[in-house]
Amino acid sequence: MAARPLARFTASQRSLLQKLNRADEAHLGGLKRIVVPSRWDLDELAYSPMPGSIPQLTGEPQALVVDIPAQVFGAYEFGALVRWGPVSSGAPGRQTPAGQYYLNWNARVHISSKNESWVMPWYFNFDNESGYGLHEYDLPGRPASHGCVRLLRTDAEWIYSWGRGWTLAPESGEVLRQGTPVMVVGRYDFASPRPWLRPAWWASGVKFPESDFTDR
Repeated sequence: MAARPLARFTASQRSLLQKLNRADEAHLGGLKRIVVPSRWDLDELAYSPMPGSIPQLTGEPQALVVDIPAQVFGAYEFGALVRWGPVSSGAPGRQTPAGQYYLNWNARVHISSKNESWVMPWYFNFDNESGYGLHEYDLPGRPASHGCVRLLRTDAEWIYSWGRGWTLAPESGEVLRQGTPVMVVGRYDFASPRPWLRPAWWASGVKFPESDFTDR
């Protein structure tokens, strides 16, 4: 771990640094410390703290796992990790609730019904009642949202195209088929240092209890 001027890094290296430090490029340079890998030549998935496979998801063509303590998401196909990235979940007092959800509907640009100044590009709703969704927005290197799961633009665009929304009955609006499963796991400890700044944490990786993937 070391703080270095961002100009010393290539565009592809800065892209990886955004993922490792949970911050978009606009905020990355303002962090007091940043995580820098000892080598840059690995496949992007090799830098992920998310498990490369989750046996409990092998029956799912698609699944999203959002790990709140680690502030990352993992996209899985038949239990194999295919993409990962940083998130910014709910701030203190507005934590994104853990639970089992599904992707419902998406919008290229969604404006919140609670506050018209909340403009959310590449939005994919996963809790229609509360309005929670995954979308592009600022990633300051910490949980800072009103409950949604913020993403880097590249990740938000990818999930927007990759994810499967619900299928509704034309007349009644009844859900005929659920969309891609979304599992939001854990709770963020705001009283402790950011875990991804500790090298030992990276060595151990993210581990999920069996109960997080049962009774779905």
